[in-house]
Order: sequence, then C-alpha cells, then structure tokens
Amino acid sequence: MEKNLMAPKLINKTLSHNNEKKDLLKYQKIKKKINEYQKFIKSNFDYVGENFTYEARSIHYNNKKRDKGIYGTASYKDLKELKEEGIDTQLIPWVKSENN
Repeated sequence: MEKNLMAPKLINKTLSHNNEKKDLLKYQKIKKKINEYQKFIKSNFDYVGENFTYEARSIHYNNKKRDKGIYGTASYKDLKELKEEGIDTQLIPWVKSENN
C-alpha cells in the first residue's frame, strides 16, 4: 500500500460568488411572488386579525354571507381544529416589509 500526497479541496471563490448571486436572485424572486400574493389578498379579502378562527367558524356554521373572503392570524392548533371541523383554510407565508 502506497500513500500519495493529496491537497485539500479548496473552494473556488468565483464559484462560491456565483452561487451567492443565484441564491440572492432566487430569494428576490420568491419574495416578489409572495408580495404579489399579499397585495392580491389585501385588496380582495377582509382582514379579521386575531379573530380569524372565530370568523371562520361563524361563516361555516351560521352560513354567514360575506362580500369577500377573510384572512388573519391563527395558531397551528386552531388551524388543525378548523380542518377537523371541515373548514377549509390555507396557510400562506407572510413577509413583513416597509413597502407593505
């Protein structure tokens, strides 16, 4: 058995820089898409804030009619309970920014 001299693998700085650029562009593209969704939601749905779970149940069980759908905040536990009750909800990523 013979041992050969080996050099450690060095990261090519230009390759690393290109990957960082790709990652940044990917991040910006995703953030832009999320902001587009947020803008659509804000203009087409009513914000109910922390009352989301109550409002969702009210609409579902009381056949309460609304001109627009609703959006707001709820815990994972609340969302799970709503799903078990047959109330359809969607979890949407929300990006807080100065522009929103």
